[in-house]
Amino acid sequence: MLKNNIRKRLPPYVSYRTFLNFVERLQQGGIPSRIDRSYWGDRVSGSTGIQLMAALRFLGLIDANGVPSSRLRQLVSSKDAQRSDILRQISADAFNFLQEGTFDSQTATYAQVEEVFHRTFELTDSVARKCVKFFVALASDAGMPLSPFIIKRVRLTWAGTGTGTKPVIKRRGNKVKRNLIVPPSLEEIPSEASWDKMLLTKFPTFDPSWSDGVKLGWLEAFDGLKFPSFNPSWSDEIKLKWFEAFDKLLGRDFPKANI
Repeated sequence: MLKNNIRKRLPPYVSYRTFLNFVERLQQGGIPSRIDRSYWGDRVSGSTGIQLMAALRFLGLIDANGVPSSRLRQLVSSKDAQRSDILRQISADAFNFLQEGTFDSQTATYAQVEEVFHRTFELTDSVARKCVKFFVALASDAGMPLSPFIIKRVRLTWAGTGTGTKPVIKRRGNKVKRNLIVPPSLEEIPSEASWDKMLLTKFPTFDPSWSDGVKLGWLEAFDGLKFPSFNPSWSDEIKLKWFEAFDKLLGRDFPKANI
């Protein structure tokens, strides 16, 4: 098991498609001197951006301050076979814990892969599944040999959701995209009062003309404003869950009040 100071850095938790989109953007627009929220804030939500940054750090593509590494520059400029070679190097270095003991990725089952992630990082089931999906997608993209038992399970999961590696885009009318203000690192979090103020500014004013169903939904969402204070000492997994819940609360849809 990893030491506590290392174990808190989770394996990539973000979707592999988000990671690919990020690399493609760098290929098209160039690599900034630092990867921070001012760069990715207009493209992804707050929690997704934090997951992406954590993934880049885990993969050795940026340092603790968001400065791109030489390997990220190599990946962005590479194509075809060279790109696959670099992805294999990234995977081998970042997921070297899979090479320990008797684990063999060419014969292992999907459950065995999850068990290694569980044992190494003490993940919950849902987080472990997301981490394994990212690893399998990265390994497959790099042309690394994986057990057919792993590949079959992942393909069945993708087929069941009908998404493959592509995200499902849910549209709700003409909903305006929000650009949440998210700190550049997980440690730089505003105070509880700041979050409460931000939530209240995003919350719609109660409209007596709403239907009873909408009124009840408003009251339920308002009750959800009793958010726990953010604690910088939490593990990355808990921090990400907090941001996901925060995004969901702000994502509640209500009809506009009649003016």
